[in-house]
Amino acid sequence: MKCLRVRAVMCAAAVGLLAGCGNPGADAVDASDVPRLRAHAADASDGRPRMVPPTGPRATFTPFRTTGDDGTQVVKTRWHGRKSGFTGDIWAWVPPQYNQPKYLKSGFPVLIALPGSWGYPANYWASAPFALEERIAEWSQQGKTLPFIIVMPVLNPGKKYYDGSDIPGQPKMGTWLTQDVPDFARANFRTYDSRDGWAFMGSSSGGFAGLKAVLKYPHRFKAVIANGPDTAPDSPMWQGHPAEMRANDPRWLARQLVAHKGPQVYLAFELGTKEAAVPDVKRFIQEYTGGPIHATLFEIPDGVHSGHTYIQRMADSLHWISERMQGPVPSV
Repeated sequence: MKCLRVRAVMCAAAVGLLAGCGNPGADAVDASDVPRLRAHAADASDGRPRMVPPTGPRATFTPFRTTGDDGTQVVKTRWHGRKSGFTGDIWAWVPPQYNQPKYLKSGFPVLIALPGSWGYPANYWASAPFALEERIAEWSQQGKTLPFIIVMPVLNPGKKYYDGSDIPGQPKMGTWLTQDVPDFARANFRTYDSRDGWAFMGSSSGGFAGLKAVLKYPHRFKAVIANGPDTAPDSPMWQGHPAEMRANDPRWLARQLVAHKGPQVYLAFELGTKEAAVPDVKRFIQEYTGGPIHATLFEIPDGVHSGHTYIQRMADSLHWISERMQGPVPSV
């Protein structure tokens, strides 16, 4: 799968994006067939979501880009991960509902969005070509998806593949993604104290990292959208560390989760029909899901290994995980 990632980087350089080889002009997304969300209960023990106010310390944000005409912005900060020791850039966006009076006492679900390829020094989900933020604003106001807070950290510092893991002797990128980045969200935004409010979304190398995070920490994260992901760790830095590598293998983690009979997690896969990853992803779904691991596959006809492919079914996959998560609760 590394060849797919490298190919994405080469194409990105040609178009000035870190976004794969799709056509930026072909990103029209038709969400007309996506239904409104149904009412559903959370997993909280008392059946009620528990909002957690921002804990601090607050980050110092700088504007990155304005998203639409609703007053929202993608903002950027540099954050020191106290648990990993890694310091890196994070982009963030809150939906229009976040600042509406009726939701000021409510928590919001967090979507940690990871890019493909290196995901360093930038996270392309923060940029304008995909308009992920504008689309979530539109779909959530239509009642088709939840209004997620989107948190977009860097992924592979130094342009090395860490498989979203704590590889011995390397920066602790697994801890960064699964502990420090959520801590950043809790420090700055109103969130939920249960896993009902936490999910990942990622493409390629980011899809692997998100998939693995949910399977490894199902008590912290409930769902993931994995777009054209690797399904096994393949960083060359695992050499000499077979036990640690296995502990970060989604296949092994899935077997452990099934053996322990939960908790239940929800995996939405997006896959272009022209991707080399098609056999691996379908094999993973067939052999490693079931029981507490719920999976669905959204295929994109003629789609390639590119964010421009995955955005086409993003409304469907976000709707699917939204049905299983907790949204904001109005106070009036």
